[in-house]
Amino acid sequence: MKGLAIINNPFKNKGTAFTKKERAELGLDGLLPPYVQTIDQQVDQTYAQFATKSSNLEKRLFLMEIFNENRVLFYKLFSQHIVEFMPIVYDPTIADTIENYSELFVQPQNATFLSIDEPDLIESSLKNAAGDRQIRLIVVTDAEGILGIGDWGTNGVDIAVGKLMVYTAAAGIDPSQVLPVVLDVGTNNQKLLDDPMYLGNRHTRIKGDRYYQFVDQFVQAAEKLFPNLYLHFEDFGRDNAANLLNKYQTKLTTFNDDIQGTGIIVLAGILGALNISKEKMTEQKYLCFGAGTAGAGITKRIYDEFLQQGLTPAEAKKHFYLVDKQGLLFDDDQTLTPEQKPFARSRSEFANADELTDLLAVVKAVHPTIMVGTSTQPGTFTEAVVKEMAAHTKRPIIFPLSNPTKLAEAKAEDLIKWTKGQALVATGIPAADVEYQGVAYQIGQANNALVYPGLGLGVIASTAKVLNDEMISAAAHSLGGIVDPTQPGAAVLPPVSKLDRFSETVAQAVAKSAVKQNLTREKISDVTAAIKQTKWQPKY
Repeated sequence: MKGLAIINNPFKNKGTAFTKKERAELGLDGLLPPYVQTIDQQVDQTYAQFATKSSNLEKRLFLMEIFNENRVLFYKLFSQHIVEFMPIVYDPTIADTIENYSELFVQPQNATFLSIDEPDLIESSLKNAAGDRQIRLIVVTDAEGILGIGDWGTNGVDIAVGKLMVYTAAAGIDPSQVLPVVLDVGTNNQKLLDDPMYLGNRHTRIKGDRYYQFVDQFVQAAEKLFPNLYLHFEDFGRDNAANLLNKYQTKLTTFNDDIQGTGIIVLAGILGALNISKEKMTEQKYLCFGAGTAGAGITKRIYDEFLQQGLTPAEAKKHFYLVDKQGLLFDDDQTLTPEQKPFARSRSEFANADELTDLLAVVKAVHPTIMVGTSTQPGTFTEAVVKEMAAHTKRPIIFPLSNPTKLAEAKAEDLIKWTKGQALVATGIPAADVEYQGVAYQIGQANNALVYPGLGLGVIASTAKVLNDEMISAAAHSLGGIVDPTQPGAAVLPPVSKLDRFSETVAQAVAKSAVKQNLTREKISDVTAAIKQTKWQPKY
């Protein structure tokens, strides 16, 4: 590869950092300005350009230009500004680029676009996208349940691109070994179907057997082409997400971030909160508000922790309450999903069961000590709800997780104020410290980025054949033990600013668990060395 072919390859391009010798050998003489820059000079120059952009959307589009041109420079820049860049490269700004993806489209960013209308092209498409690269990690989405903004069809490919950026920035996954994939099975978003600029299939979503056959064809082709693959499912709809996880999780190394990743980070946050309050997990009452894919997945993860701490299934289930649009979920409801059914309550438990149709009524009836919101219903953790909860528990654990910002159940500052500083809070989006009566309360961000990059690094470095519950639990406990309970206003989760360090903490825990369980493809005698060898550094 020589000349413009190298400059146009983001995995090989160094731009103005190519030396005089490299320019002569690679046919680059005359194709670049004569001065040779160091990567540090490139980073300073690029960040200065970045700083001139007036909005987060403009900043993200600029960063994507750098990403498309030079991966090493992009990740070197990202690594030096990780707190500033995270909400721009990923959530919440990525929601804007997804909603406008077709209008903003410039180039495909090395993604693979697979259409349910052309299943015979799956394998060749994956080959075309990978080229001569050895793919170890795929993030795949069908974009039915993007963040809190719903069905965005082919536009949702950006979530896979963004997720993989965080894998590399946080955990050092080699960007030449990753592949974003979108499964375009149509969309039920009428706005997209009516949009002449929309770049995806112009029909409603295909469901049922044809859908599952298409996904299976993709999985089989990916396994065949990339034998050491770690497959990450992202933002699938509630009707399909759990089905796909249940189908593949014992057959290959796979992970669903919405079901498992969110569950891990919430468990870690709860463990951190209990580390501060000095209370026991098995004494808690857990209320899930918004019992869709994420809410039910989180509940299952917390329930499994109750079992690990010695409770029987029957004992553990007494601690859980699920609230959705119809109110508290009861076992006589014919619309319950398979993931909701295990936690539905009996009407006979309540004298006023028919009145438990809203959150405040449920909180008054059950007195939860933990309340986790995944409802995408903004402002639903009202002052009345929060004060009712706080009246019956000394340190209420309250996690309004819905994102982006406009969909959050509550603001962190309100939760601190309404509970007189007693609430232990984590949010789904970044939140500033809250000053209250002389104490700076740090707000943990229940950001899956604290978990999934390290999880992926640990799986890949250990050559794990599957990702099981024991490995996932190890990841949660490795994060939950990091908080400093002696610090006034301490956060329940470690800060995103130390994402790279904590990703390695998670990777160590996951890899050690895989080795201990004898679940690795290769013999790993030194986990630390294996992780170090796997990690990629952004340098020329």
